[in-house]
Amino acid sequence: MRLRDLVDLVRAPAALSVPGDVVAGAAAARVLGPRTPALAGASVCLYWAGMAANDWADRGVDAQERPERPIPSGRVSPRLALGIAAGLTAAGVAAAGLAGGRRALAVAAPLAGAVWAYDLGGKDTVAGPALMAACRGLDVLLGASAGRVRSAVPAALTVAAHTYTVTALSRHEVQGGDRQVATATLATTAAVTLAAGASRGGVRRGGLAALLAGWYAAQYGGVQARAAADPAAARMRAAVAAGITGLPVLQGALVARAGNAAGALAVAAAAPLGRRLARRVSPT
Repeated sequence: MRLRDLVDLVRAPAALSVPGDVVAGAAAARVLGPRTPALAGASVCLYWAGMAANDWADRGVDAQERPERPIPSGRVSPRLALGIAAGLTAAGVAAAGLAGGRRALAVAAPLAGAVWAYDLGGKDTVAGPALMAACRGLDVLLGASAGRVRSAVPAALTVAAHTYTVTALSRHEVQGGDRQVATATLATTAAVTLAAGASRGGVRRGGLAALLAGWYAAQYGGVQARAAADPAAARMRAAVAAGITGLPVLQGALVARAGNAAGALAVAAAAPLGRRLARRVSPT
């Protein structure tokens, strides 16, 4: 197996959207510090594990709909993909425990369970989008695990709502969808934008949060609006990709809302890089 095959299997560049979850949670709980990078690394491992497990679980469907993917194309064996998924899961949970102790482990373990539950059948049920949203919400709470987790709940719910829209759209990226799905997710994105841009921290903090929230709305909402006008498969895929690569901007708005301007800009900076890398490796 070549390195490029592994990159494709775990959608490696899409992991740029992951550390911001942890940073947003840590900022909201006022515990952004030395433990945060290690918890972000644990989160990335769990994200990559989920991608590998997803491809292993979907190998039969992908053979018909996406034969170019690593497993159906023969570039990665099913057994190896499953082993990579299991290994990354163990590494992610262990890293979280080492970095944050029992409190982080208490979040990382159910997060890992939710990831596997989604991949092994949950995504094909009505509860699929909600389950994936729960994964991202728990990811935010992982960052807050060293402090008052309750303080990070609003940020977790905001990221979860965004994730719900992306997951709902992703169900139509192969066959296309209908205008109702794209329109409903666009309305949710508007609500998410308002939640992320609102701030009680004065003009300076609120101004940056509002600016980043507006950037998020323009990037993701604009593509959703085009999908609502014409819900063809290509436009639905574009909306899903925009939702993944635009998430760091939303996370940056949440960090700004918590009062950390430098952290907000650092998190949001991952968005342009993610879009560039998405042209080489599909994030979906």
